Amino acid sequence: MSSITDISLSECVDSEFVELKRMNYKQNSKDKFWDIVNVHESVSILLYNIDIDAFILVKQFRPPVYLNNGDGFTYELCAGIVDKDMSLEKIAAEEIEEECGYKVDVDRLEKLNSFYSAVGFAGALQTLFYVSVSEKDKIHNGGGVDEEDIEVVNIPIKDAQEFLKSSSYAKTPVLMYAFMWYFAKVSSD
Repeated sequence: MSSITDISLSECVDSEFVELKRMNYKQNSKDKFWDIVNVHESVSILLYNIDIDAFILVKQFRPPVYLNNGDGFTYELCAGIVDKDMSLEKIAAEEIEEECGYKVDVDRLEKLNSFYSAVGFAGALQTLFYVSVSEKDKIHNGGGVDEEDIEVVNIPIKDAQEFLKSSSYAKTPVLMYAFMWYFAKVSSD
């Protein structure tokens, strides 16, 4: 992982990823407004490696988290934005290969749920998938593409509930939801 230095903030006037808007509306005959960040929809994938009995996560630097905790490295599910004219499953499979290094056919992906994230300012739709993989699916070490700096992290199943409870790791809500889904599924099987 790279070190972070020379931080400064400036106004964002042009971005291909976010757009700031103000929604004006009436609610109960009262004029109101709400500032909104328009962002892409996304996919996220809970990967479980059956050979090593572990979840496969990504660890990466997130500048907004850095501004809040001085570290900025988060543990997340493999994920990506929906910015291509492809099915959600195809985008998910592409992200799995790029970020984690596993080749997965789209028919192996199980759609778990879709929900809205960051509802107070973005309301972006995120679709969550699950797939189990094995070492035979691994084609490279992952790490992302272009300028991405992603570390692939294995969380053994035996340690996953403690990881989930620990406040020592910055985690995303979808990761926590996915782990809880998995443990509820396992306990009902």
